[in-house]
Amino acid sequence: MNRLQPDLSVILPTYNESENIIPLIEAISKNLREINYEIIICDDNSPDGTGLLTKKTYRGQTSCVRTIIRKKDKGLARSILEGIREAKSNLVTVMDTDFNHNPDKLPEMYRLIHESDIIVGSRYVKGGGMENRWRNFLSLIYNRVIRFILKLPTHDNLSGFFMFKKRKLQPLLTADIFRGYGDYFIRLLFEAKKLKLAIREIPVFYPNRFYGSSKSQFMDMFFLYSRTVISLFTRNLIKDPD
Repeated sequence: MNRLQPDLSVILPTYNESENIIPLIEAISKNLREINYEIIICDDNSPDGTGLLTKKTYRGQTSCVRTIIRKKDKGLARSILEGIREAKSNLVTVMDTDFNHNPDKLPEMYRLIHESDIIVGSRYVKGGGMENRWRNFLSLIYNRVIRFILKLPTHDNLSGFFMFKKRKLQPLLTADIFRGYGDYFIRLLFEAKKLKLAIREIPVFYPNRFYGSSKSQFMDMFFLYSRTVISLFTRNLIKDPD
């Protein structure tokens, strides 16, 4: 298999995911065995040694898994941006590393991306959802508010599980968009809409985390995302008062 020209690049931003990362990589590899792929681990120098673990496990020139250990300009969005810039394929997927994003969905996304510019894994289209019903309800309402205020075509604007054509998104691969935490995804979808990119959603289901603990706190994320939505709405209002 020619690893120099992958059909798909999978970006996995990590921080303290040593319990999840190897099973996730193996699950991704199983689902992508029919195509050429590469997996790029962008690790923010995890204290639990996540990056060192993947470097050791998948070392060697024949491996399709690369590890980047980042020691500066850390953060989820910056980590993802670096991974995208390092990707060798025009088709790129970004996934969480806690198994919220099911690797079984990758073949479907890969099949559909040829008809779209961006494929988003959505909890809020028919067939999607979350195991945690209370969080699912709160997130559903909040996503509806985001969609209404920013007039976005997508139902899940906090997903972070997406596949896209790198050449199409090239104008958006900037530090201004890819900053902070999950708020980058709101900015990305907002700007993608303005570029009239073809976006398609497919249903995904989020199970409860099996290993480790979540890095996000609900109220912190609520205020961060709300500031982002208000900023985008205000900026758009000033540019287009009509």
